[in-house]
Amino acid sequence: MTKALHSRRSVLASLGSTLALTACGSTFVETGRPLGAHLDEGQFGGPTRSNIGVHNGDIQWAEILGERFANSVPTTINFAFNSAELDAEARNILAQQAAFIRNFPEVRFSVYGHTDAVGSNGYNQRLGRRRARAAVNFLVSQGVSRHRLAALVSLGETQPVVATDMEERRNRRTVTEVSGFMENDPMVLDGRYAEIIYRSYRSGVGGVDGGGGGAPG
Repeated sequence: MTKALHSRRSVLASLGSTLALTACGSTFVETGRPLGAHLDEGQFGGPTRSNIGVHNGDIQWAEILGERFANSVPTTINFAFNSAELDAEARNILAQQAAFIRNFPEVRFSVYGHTDAVGSNGYNQRLGRRRARAAVNFLVSQGVSRHRLAALVSLGETQPVVATDMEERRNRRTVTEVSGFMENDPMVLDGRYAEIIYRSYRSGVGGVDGGGGGAPG
């Protein structure tokens, strides 16, 4: 082996080691866990997908739009005890949500149903799902495509706003959140997330820009 070839291989080996260390440094935080691991520990492969999302920008942009959504319109509606009926206030809030959502056809949303703690876990899971479905059905009636509403999730009584075993209206709610981007959309495939996030939002109001068993809960 010539000295020149040996020297070249030594340089390449050194460079490879440096790149490997750099990659590790960019992928792991001080705890040694992948970036994004804290975002999803609920299922196999979730942390890995979150890690990829952090690095390619998907999660970052979804979080930015989620903040904009929450700052532009109310994200929560409330319900009467043991009811999935939408009152006038709930319908008004959902109409505002729909006006926002229609402006961002590349984006998916999730609706989470909640109950208070009165009643059995099983009943409240079903009640939370009925509430989520009621909200989704209203959004669809306002011109939002059903396939863009990525999930109907019932969290039942597990995530109260107010920690109490009594009836509590603030716990009887649905919450609408940004959940990601549509697959195979040209804007998303081109990575033009900023154009999606900072698109002008038209509120639609005068054309103004907008910034089993047991008692149930």
